[in-house]
Amino acid sequence: MKLALNLGYLARADRPDMELILEAERLGYDSVWAAEAWGSDAVTVLSWIGAQTSTIKLGSAILQMPARTPAMTAMTAATLDRLSGGRLLLGLGLSGPQVVEGWHGEAYGKPLGKSREYVSIVRKVFSRNGPLIHSGEHYEIPFAGPQATGLGKPLKLMTHPLRSDLPIYLAAIGPRNVALTAEIADGWLPVFYSPERAGEVFGPSLASGLAKASDPDKSFDVAPSLAVVISDDLAAARDRLRPQAALYIGGMGAKGRNFYNDLACRYGFAEAAGRVQDLYLGGDKMAAVHAVPDELLDEVNLVGTREMVRDRLDVWEASNASTLLVSVANLATLRTLAELVL
Repeated sequence: MKLALNLGYLARADRPDMELILEAERLGYDSVWAAEAWGSDAVTVLSWIGAQTSTIKLGSAILQMPARTPAMTAMTAATLDRLSGGRLLLGLGLSGPQVVEGWHGEAYGKPLGKSREYVSIVRKVFSRNGPLIHSGEHYEIPFAGPQATGLGKPLKLMTHPLRSDLPIYLAAIGPRNVALTAEIADGWLPVFYSPERAGEVFGPSLASGLAKASDPDKSFDVAPSLAVVISDDLAAARDRLRPQAALYIGGMGAKGRNFYNDLACRYGFAEAAGRVQDLYLGGDKMAAVHAVPDELLDEVNLVGTREMVRDRLDVWEASNASTLLVSVANLATLRTLAELVL
């Protein structure tokens, strides 16, 4: 099982914590990942990191597909991969209706069809087997709609990618999206991943998707994101994790259209997930934070004393997780994880 450093959003920080990143590289962490929502973008952050590192891989978790055309994503990925010496792991995701329509001004549409076409186009660009031509329900290249000038010309990427098989990861948690990910991607970026329940909740989707893959025996990286808090004060450690859990389970989406809430329900926390959402959407965010169950936090993160985390890692090792994208707050936690895993 590999370790990766998950930076999340840049948020209020002026720049990435290079001391943490360089120490992760020295310790043998496989990769470092940056995210984007409606603040800082991931590409700029990864470029900054790539210029100051030499061996650690650079992952996007995730680049939002509605924010860029497939061709733009392919251009960006090929450029960053070349500049970094072949270190990019291209993580993509559709995001949710609130962000897609509320921020990017794009129709949310049909996520499965969009994702399939998007990945297909990106791979075509990487291959450089010929000019880019694609005719689908969601993307038409060259554009041939009613407003087209008729001057569109099929083009081929001028830059020669270092790798035509640059790894593509997809973020997904719904059953059909997970199956599609296993079918068309090289890796999967789940959140709120429970190693105990993964086989029951995700196993059928993964098996179905891998069976449909062009290469059913392909290497497929299961890379869940989780927070790690090592502390002798278990209550305080859990409290550090509650706000983000409440935000996602309670506030990321509307009532009846929240993928993270749905997942918590599938894990058996339906009553608690409903309460967190009602409180959050009702404006009582602090009560929502306190309503997040300890058991859920313990399942989907690594939290507790060093010994508790060490024992818990055995459960993660026994699951099908192959890379852990860990969020840590300090160098001590980063080093302890390296001692326990690497």
